[in-house]
Amino acid sequence: MISVEEALGRVTAAFSVLPAETIGLSEALGRVLAEDVAAAVSQPPQDVSAMDGYAVRAADVGSAPATLAVIGQAPAGMPFEGEVGPGEAVRIFTGGPLPRGADAVVIQENTEAEGARVTVRESVPPGNYVRPAGLDFRAGDVGLPAGKLLTARDVGLAAAMNRPWLRVRRRPRVAILATGDELVMPGEAMAPSQIISSNGLSLAAFVSACGGVAIHLGIAPDERRALAALAAGARGADLLITSGGASVGDHDLVRQVLGDVGLELDFWKIAMRPGKPLIFGRMGATPMLGLPGNPVSSLVCATLFVRPAMEIMLGHEAAGPSESAVLTAPLGENDRRQDYLRARLAVQADGTRKVTPFERQDSSMLATLAQADCLIVRKPLAAAVDAGAEVEIIRLAGGALAV
Repeated sequence: MISVEEALGRVTAAFSVLPAETIGLSEALGRVLAEDVAAAVSQPPQDVSAMDGYAVRAADVGSAPATLAVIGQAPAGMPFEGEVGPGEAVRIFTGGPLPRGADAVVIQENTEAEGARVTVRESVPPGNYVRPAGLDFRAGDVGLPAGKLLTARDVGLAAAMNRPWLRVRRRPRVAILATGDELVMPGEAMAPSQIISSNGLSLAAFVSACGGVAIHLGIAPDERRALAALAAGARGADLLITSGGASVGDHDLVRQVLGDVGLELDFWKIAMRPGKPLIFGRMGATPMLGLPGNPVSSLVCATLFVRPAMEIMLGHEAAGPSESAVLTAPLGENDRRQDYLRARLAVQADGTRKVTPFERQDSSMLATLAQADCLIVRKPLAAAVDAGAEVEIIRLAGGALAV
């Protein structure tokens, strides 16, 4: 068995960033930029009013009250073509271009209009309620850097910068193959000895949440020819993930069968719990990860190995994978395998993170994983620790590519 650290190093070394493609802005949510995005325009394009009121010369209202002649108006998008001279004002609305000659805006609450004249009851300095040209950004400014995972806010910024097309990384194509005679799809008729196949669907959802495209290859029975035939569907994918059949039983055929059809094995078995019987290798040009069949083991291994691989392919630099929290219950000493314990995480009012491991950690208990907020990392041969000790945790993502 090899360590988690060595396994992760070997896995990530097998991947590289994918090519870029051009997409429309409406398709950009959740994609990763392949190049910097610079503004094509300045925002605002010229000095504009920040409020409804009157555009004036600050010198004319230096001593209030002051009565000015209203010579026109400037709604948003419709500039006043003239020039504001001494003793004059222009009715202006939020976003309206500041007329030539004016250098300040008096809000309408501080004025009293009567016909073609307005009385300003409060003096204002130059620049009052004026948004100068380029206040938000100027043409040529880089607003979104390469490698950024695009949020709804980023899409709005790209639109404001007048960038209708973006260069993003191609989504990784990940083929997923569940194995086992005992598996049936949700909703199908099942014999007493069969179970519902959850791994294929959960792994597909995980891949999608990480920004990839899941390719469902179906469920392969524990039969050599059928397994080999379905695995052939991964040709051209950026990654093949199998679920189940990775252990040492008579029906655990993944390593044997794929070896017969070209699998170049890198390693098998990691000193970790859950997830010990993990396979990594290459089927021709396609890297392959053989995950354990237990639902918890499968998703824990996906968190530790699939997500970093996809981040590399997307050119997305993720935040550090681990942080620390304070235990609320004692933990016994650990054996030679690195443990990943499902746990609840609570953040106190003072910012302190408190973590509580679930009492039972059986790798078949998917409900516990669904309720967990994080994994507690226990290094091999770690000593027993009491409540109040600080431990390393890995948060479980709560949303797509927040992932």
